[in-house]
Amino acid sequence: MKKLFITFLLLSFVITIAAVAAEINEPQITRSYGAVSSTAYFKDFNEVFTGDWQKYGQTFTHWQSKYFTNIYIGLLIVVPLIFLLHYIIIGPMKFSHEGEQIPWFSIFSRIIHWIAAVTFTCMVLTGLSIIFGKIFGGGVFVRGLRYIHGVLAVIFMADAVVMFLMWVKDAFPVPKDLKWFLIMGGYLSKVKKPINAGKFNAGQKVWFWLGTVGGLVMGVTGYIIFFFAGEPDTLRISVMIHIILGMFLVAMFFVHLYMSIFATKGALKSMINGHKPIEEAKILHNSYYEKLKNEGYISE
Repeated sequence: MKKLFITFLLLSFVITIAAVAAEINEPQITRSYGAVSSTAYFKDFNEVFTGDWQKYGQTFTHWQSKYFTNIYIGLLIVVPLIFLLHYIIIGPMKFSHEGEQIPWFSIFSRIIHWIAAVTFTCMVLTGLSIIFGKIFGGGVFVRGLRYIHGVLAVIFMADAVVMFLMWVKDAFPVPKDLKWFLIMGGYLSKVKKPINAGKFNAGQKVWFWLGTVGGLVMGVTGYIIFFFAGEPDTLRISVMIHIILGMFLVAMFFVHLYMSIFATKGALKSMINGHKPIEEAKILHNSYYEKLKNEGYISE
């Protein structure tokens, strides 16, 4: 574990040094995307970034001016509003946390999860701040957030690889996942009925694949954007992929927060103490509960 943290720190140091070097060597193109502070800067940025805009530049300009920012504003308003309505109308699931607890997550998996959780949360905040950079006046503040975003991305990507290898065997889609989606995991009903789900339900599996594989795609496109590592069209495509995939990640991030903190009372404790109450496992992860019971891990 100590070696893992040392690796994270070394990677963070390397990308920070590289970013500073890029700022010194090419200051006109390493300023934060969206953080326009002067007409002169915009001209420099435009000359480096747009180039021959007839191929992808026109599409990029159209989507950037018409859709990207507005979609993010919509996500920040609509998704929390949907969850608020769910909480008011349906309410959270509540389970007894008394009695026997089922070991669910090892201490290693919890550390890996929390590294991902902290870095990803900070990347969401810094990423949104960069997208809405004009609100903050652009300039040094947003450029600083851009560097922080890049360092966090390196830590997250290293952690995501470990997380992928650790949980991929439990995250493969199976036929019963389709039924989970049809009933939305039972979260649209006030009646608690056993749901045929494994250690990870279908929603958690979607978040796993989007967060790990999608996160690595974000890392690659982010590297291209950060260091302008490509031709103008490569940069445009990378920005569009980064922003569009980021929309799904932000939406699922809100879903994960709501489900773990509000929709299921006490669910967050399992990622703190590593255990899950029997009643919660029996209802929300019934097939995995029955498997543990048949193997003698549960005395009930």
